[in-house]
Amino acid sequence: MNFFLKVNTDLNASSEILSWFEQVHQIPNINQEIWWQCQTLLIEGFANIVEHAHKNLPKETPIEIEVLLSNQQIDIRILSQGKAFDLEKQLQQVAEFEDNDQERGRGLKIMSAIADKLTYESTADNRYCLLISKFY
Repeated sequence: MNFFLKVNTDLNASSEILSWFEQVHQIPNINQEIWWQCQTLLIEGFANIVEHAHKNLPKETPIEIEVLLSNQQIDIRILSQGKAFDLEKQLQQVAEFEDNDQERGRGLKIMSAIADKLTYESTADNRYCLLISKFY
């Protein structure tokens, strides 16, 4: 099953995103703990796109979110139009949770710890895709 949503570059869209994401939870086989982890991954990913990739773009710049469900996993794709970003390099540079009292970088570490797969890659249409996969 596929679910699709387009929102503006605005952190205030978080409640709309979570409300929309509830329809995915109607699917059986996703236990509550995995569901909370997926919600965290979705909102952390969205916030990172807004605060970093789209930092200097107008609020009207769209962010597309796609959720794909299979029998064993959920894939969350967040498509952005910002600048290139080396996710792996950034994850290596950010301190671990217990040593990180900075305001930045904790979200990426949280996502990396929770997700089964986390990538940020360019797409054929000159956008970037934050792909978050979680097995259930």
